[in-house]
This record gives sequence, C-alpha cells and structure tokens, in this order.
Amino acid sequence: MRKLIVQQWVTVDNIAAEEDGGLGFVSGEAFSEDSDPAFKDDVMAFIDTVDTMILGATTYNQSKGYWPYAEDQGEYGEKLNSLTKYVASTTLEEAPWGEFPAATVTTDPAATVRELKQQDGKDLWLWGSLSLMRSLIDAGLVDEVRMMVSPCSRGRGTRLFEDSRDLHAVEATAYGNGIVILRYEIKK
Repeated sequence: MRKLIVQQWVTVDNIAAEEDGGLGFVSGEAFSEDSDPAFKDDVMAFIDTVDTMILGATTYNQSKGYWPYAEDQGEYGEKLNSLTKYVASTTLEEAPWGEFPAATVTTDPAATVRELKQQDGKDLWLWGSLSLMRSLIDAGLVDEVRMMVSPCSRGRGTRLFEDSRDLHAVEATAYGNGIVILRYEIKK
C-alpha cells in the first residue's frame, strides 16, 4: 500500500506559516547551487520516492504561478512539475499547471487519498496545505510527517500542530546549512 507523506517547512518553534501566511523563513539557499550537498541529495532522494502530489486550494494558488516556470529549480523543479497532482477544492473547477498536465480537482480529498493509496505506484506527497493536512490526519490517512526545520524562530504564526498528537520518531538528520529534517510516523 502506498503511504501518504506530509512535508512541511517549519521553524524551530513549530511555525508552518508566518502571520501573513508566507514562508519567509524558508532559506533561499535550500535549493541553490551553494546548498549543502547532503541536503540536496536527501531532498532529491525523497522526490524520487513519490509520484503524486496532493495540494490544498490555497497552496495550489500560491504555487501555480511559480513552480511550472521555475527553471531556476533545475532537476528538482522538473521532477516536481512532472508529478501527478490533485488539488482539494470545493470551488475550483480546473487546476492548470503551466505547460505540464493539469492537476485533478477533488471535492472529497479523503476518498481520493483512500483510493490512491490502494493503487500501484510510489508514495503520495502532501505539500503544504495545513487545513488539508489536519483533515487527512483526522481521517487516519497520513502515514508520515516530514518536517524541514529552518534554523530560526518566529514566535507567532500558524503552528503545524495546534492540537495533541502522538508521533513516533523515525529519523532526524541535521545538515551543514542549518536545516534539520525530522521524520515522524503518526501513531494510529
């Protein structure tokens, strides 16, 4: 069975979105030519384990104007853009993704994820989309949370977890660029 893996950028104080909704704490160096080679290798290894990306409508709207045209992201951008995409939305009728195949819009993301998990293929990747993440955790569909921790704090903003969650540590890896990737399984 395929797994649903959530990936979120967070600060050390558990902020996943700044007060304005932005991600200014995500280092621009994260995917630059000067980035820590071990970090880049691990990020590229992860994207090779997935073939489907799940996005909420807000994350989709924030991403559709940049990622399909992000030639500066090199191989990472190419792989991200080539993934099959689903957008959870009750208002969108279509979800174009530049010159790449459009995302499929789903009004019932839990049912869609249940169906996708039963199909053959690589794992599923939920990118950003905090409200969607929380609803899929509540539905028992999230298998792993992968936090990419930026070496900073913000004090205020939207927290990744706003309720009580029991997690099982899988792996913690620190990189020379100050980023730490923490992997947790959701206890069910």
